[in-house]
Amino acid sequence: MSEKETIDAVKSRQGVFAKIQNIITGGYGTKEDLRELDKQLRDIYYSDFKALRHRWEEIYLAALESSQEEAGSHLKKVIQTLDRVAEKVHRADYGYAGLMDRKGSIREKELARVFNYDKSLGESLAEIGESVKALHNDSESEEWNNLTEKVKKVKSMVLEFESQWDARETKLRYPEV
Repeated sequence: MSEKETIDAVKSRQGVFAKIQNIITGGYGTKEDLRELDKQLRDIYYSDFKALRHRWEEIYLAALESSQEEAGSHLKKVIQTLDRVAEKVHRADYGYAGLMDRKGSIREKELARVFNYDKSLGESLAEIGESVKALHNDSESEEWNNLTEKVKKVKSMVLEFESQWDARETKLRYPEV
């Protein structure tokens, strides 16, 4: 979805008060709606990461109980990585710029770009979830074949998500000369 389509979709769902606010404040209502949508999306991602962490702890404990010590440190590192990425998502910049902000104001188009970018990361998060689910199923059936490789794969997927998340700052603001 393009930035214009996202902005148009948000504007079509606005009430009378938001439309009046847009006229008076030069589009401030739409910006607030875009920020709120992005915040809701990030809250969903954060809760997904917390659920993944909980499931991962179950895998970790099952592996330790089954004497899978060689994978133990790798499993622990994934927990730490999930925690770090979850907090980045939870505390991410949400596109607010004050009137006198030295970095410049953020326009509707940039907010829509960030929302679309964040939305596109949902596929990566879903893939991570599927991999964790498969590993969880393996742990419940005590199938520990290639455990270390599977754990490393999940960790690399989470690290890739993190690098994509870190790149969202460039979507929020263009570097100014």
